[in-house]
Amino acid sequence: MANLKELRGRIKSVASIAQITRAMEMVASMKLRKVQGKAQSFHPYTDEIRHMIERLAGHVSDTDLPLFQQREVRTTGIFLLTSDRGLCGSYNSNLLAELRRTIDAIKAEHPDRKIKFFCYGRKGYAWLVRRGFEVERFFVEPPLDKANFAAAKVTGQALVDAWQQGAVDEVVILYSRFQSMIRFVPSKLQFLPISSIAVGEDAQKYELDFLLEPDAATVFNRLMPRYLETVIFDAMLQALASEHASRRMAMKGATDAAVRMNKQLKKVYNRARQENITKELLDIIGGASAVQ
Repeated sequence: MANLKELRGRIKSVASIAQITRAMEMVASMKLRKVQGKAQSFHPYTDEIRHMIERLAGHVSDTDLPLFQQREVRTTGIFLLTSDRGLCGSYNSNLLAELRRTIDAIKAEHPDRKIKFFCYGRKGYAWLVRRGFEVERFFVEPPLDKANFAAAKVTGQALVDAWQQGAVDEVVILYSRFQSMIRFVPSKLQFLPISSIAVGEDAQKYELDFLLEPDAATVFNRLMPRYLETVIFDAMLQALASEHASRRMAMKGATDAAVRMNKQLKKVYNRARQENITKELLDIIGGASAVQ
């Protein structure tokens, strides 16, 4: 059994750790509330711009839409969204496990296909570099927790440029989708070429109650980059909300564990202290008996 001095030191250390993790839990909760509100307020804009594109899709032909053109896939680009910092539980590990499964599935189905990575977040970048994967671009500034729509615009333009220049033949976004305070699921989203919106003859014909100048194809192609930017920004908000929620859960678990450990250490300390007191009393009584 440890002596009383060691036990006092351990009790003090565990109490300090509990204070730190409790403070980190409070910070993560405040950040989560802020990011969650931003993500919820952003959804109506995303839905509206998508609805507008779907209304225009039936009035353009497939040949006028370069971002929808399918081609033979020789190189797959994966845009990976992870955190810059740790202490967020299984957030990064679950996402990177999904990335590993995605890579294995691509290699099993297409052994000759190349994979290039675009990273936002230091954890994902470090994981890829350690395993020798090719990182086409690592977005450093601004950090994900300070990213805004301008950062999403720069990121989206970089992905579109890589696809248009032939560096990659398709782009997939891999991120964590926020579903609740305790549930955030690694998700994959096809980014380029666009396949989630039907165009041309396959699209539903909507009657337009407004005039288009100069023509539907031009307006459609001008609107598509803004839609892609909203997709990127929505993924960023989802990933950031998932990170803060995971960190809040991890810090709450660490705080509860520290509190339990502190109680157990105090029990051990009190037991050892009582044993020392009993031993001293027995020595005193034994000495007094010997003198008599």
